[in-house]
Order: sequence, then C-alpha cells, then structure tokens
Amino acid sequence: MKDYRRQNPAFSLCGLCCIFCPMYLRGYCPGCGGGEGHQPCAVIRCSREHGEMEYCFSCAEFPCERLREAARFDSFLPHRHMLQNLARARDMGVPAFQAELAKKEKILHTLLANYNDGRKKTFFCAAAALLPLADLERGMEALCAQAAACPTLKEKAACAVRLFTAIADMRQIDLRLHKRPKREKK
Repeated sequence: MKDYRRQNPAFSLCGLCCIFCPMYLRGYCPGCGGGEGHQPCAVIRCSREHGEMEYCFSCAEFPCERLREAARFDSFLPHRHMLQNLARARDMGVPAFQAELAKKEKILHTLLANYNDGRKKTFFCAAAALLPLADLERGMEALCAQAAACPTLKEKAACAVRLFTAIADMRQIDLRLHKRPKREKK
C-alpha cells in the first residue's frame, strides 16, 4: 500500500512486531510503515474504514474476528501474540511497550551477530518475538556463561538454540512458525 504511512513501522497496527521479522531485517519489507515494498493489508483497509486509528486496540470492535483469524497462522514472523501485544501496549502504554521491544531487538541483534551459524535467523527472530523480555535476558546471561566453552560458531548456535528452547518449553511456548496448511490457504 504505497499511500500508507506510519511513524512507527516496527510495531504494526495489528500487533505484529515487524522488528523481529527476517524480511524486515533484510530490508525486503518496510514493516508497517508503508511505502515501497509494503504489501496490501486487510487490517489497514479496515483501519481506514474505522477512522484510521494508530493501533487496533483503539477500535471499539477490538479484538475483532479479522485479528483473531490473522493471529491463527504465522508468516515470516509469529502472529500468535498479535492480540497479546496490542493489549500489553494499550495497558502499559505504547512508549513503555516500545522501550521493551527495543531491549528485545538489541538481544536479537546480539544473537544474530554472535550466535547465528547462518541457519538460526528464523529461530532467533521467533524467540525474540515470543519470549518475555525477562526470559530473553536470563537466556542471554546463561548463554554468555556457556558459550565460552563453545569453540566454534556452530557449537555456539547449538548452545543458544538449546537454552532458548528450554526456556520456551518451560513457558509452553512453541518457537516454530505455524504456517497455514495448504488446504486452508485462501
């Protein structure tokens, strides 16, 4: 949607955290900021029909069926926390939520720079998107302590995956992307 613009492309209208998307990180998508490369979006069209609110939580119909349906399946990043992200941003205030996202983004960049063996970007992006900040911070502390014993990048990546998978398992969070089955594609 070339005529659509937002001041905060990292946290979208619908609750996606674009800063954790591999496509956004590679520069293939502008996030929910609009402009070149921005894809057509039913949620943006809906927002325009309802007064062009900055976030869906401002709508009287929040959480609507359109958002519930969008949260069922993932794309390049997890969608399942969209409604939770919007509720947290509404309850704690958007600036505080964005500050939390910035801390999570810094952790993601550290993981990508120091623990990605070329095959873990999607995993690290999902972990940053789905795990609470405190768990990410605790995981990074443990990773720093254990990674010293890992001489190769491949071993460091494996250590990171083990640590963050264990943390996710304790929270019963699946870090795999849940794609729409082919028979359900519209």
